[in-house]
Amino acid sequence: MTNQNKETNDMYLIPSLVQTKRQVDRHQLDVDAQAVLVASRLMVAGAKLGHAAEIHFSRFGLSTGRYRLLADLEDNDGEELPSQLAENLGVTRATVTGLIEILERDGLVARRTSSLDGRQKSVILTAKGAKKLTDMASEHFARLEAMVGLLTIEERSVFLDLLGRVTQGISALTEESIDFSEPQS
Repeated sequence: MTNQNKETNDMYLIPSLVQTKRQVDRHQLDVDAQAVLVASRLMVAGAKLGHAAEIHFSRFGLSTGRYRLLADLEDNDGEELPSQLAENLGVTRATVTGLIEILERDGLVARRTSSLDGRQKSVILTAKGAKKLTDMASEHFARLEAMVGLLTIEERSVFLDLLGRVTQGISALTEESIDFSEPQS
């Protein structure tokens, strides 16, 4: 991408650095406007990516959550406890239960007594569920590759590092106990 194209594309990104600086100044805050801009654009990109992912997975009759559950089962030899699935997917047990019910209705998973702990029910990837993952793999992974196709291998490595660090900071949006008050002098 040439610098001219980059500048043209940046003009359409909202908010701009100028807008962000105006907002920070309007509220007389002592925060880095560029940091706020990066976080704001990341949130916009996340929302767009979430919407695009739902369109993508709907091609295969799935949602993002249902796909992630099937893929997690596949990665764990086709059997897991619901509590393990919830932990691996980073969602609540109630969310996993809802995903399992839909996937079970569609014949993609089943529940049976756990081979690890006979007191509990495991979720099993059915042959139909495994076939679904196999059938969609080629198009799914080709589209993921295309999504980041404008990045070089080196840029992808840097992006993965940056994404990891940004992900660590997400708790700043969710934790209740962070003190953002002005330091006392």
